[in-house]
Parts: sequence; C-alpha cells; structure tokens
Amino acid sequence: MDYSSGQKSALGANERAALMSNIKQQLDVAHAQELLQQVSEKCFKMCIQKPGSSLSSSDQKCLTYCMDRYFDAFNIVGRAYSQRLQKELANAR
Repeated sequence: MDYSSGQKSALGANERAALMSNIKQQLDVAHAQELLQQVSEKCFKMCIQKPGSSLSSSDQKCLTYCMDRYFDAFNIVGRAYSQRLQKELANAR
C-alpha cells in the first residue's frame, strides 16, 4: 500500500473485520507467551532454592500456588482493563 498519496485504504467492512481479528489473535498469542515467560521466571526464582534433576513435593506445591496466584492476578487485571476500555468507548460515542 502506498500511504504517501494521502488516500485512505479501500478495505471493505468484512476485510477490516478479518484484519482486526487476525491482529487480535496475534496479540493474544504474544501476550500468552509473555505471561508464560514471566510466570516461569518469577515462580522459578521464588520456589526453586536448590535446582536438581527433579522437583520436591514442596517445590511442586510452591510452583502450583505461585502460578495459580499469578494467573488469578493476570485475569483480574485483564478484566479491569477490558471494562475500562468498554467504558471509555461508550463515553466516546
């Protein structure tokens, strides 16, 4: 596409919707990968004191609890952010 001419793209409504859906899916995948990376790093640092060839039962419990809390917090923040966006969009109309 040539944006230098100042003309708008001639995408139809269906094409725009498909493009937005594709972008949203790509962002969702990127966010999920980032979340898993953060959870792995933070919970490993917090729970695994002596890395070895296997995890002790206390290490497993700590990792499970840490991951559960991390995902709970992520979901709470995500819902709050989504609600805020919806409110802002409603106010903009």
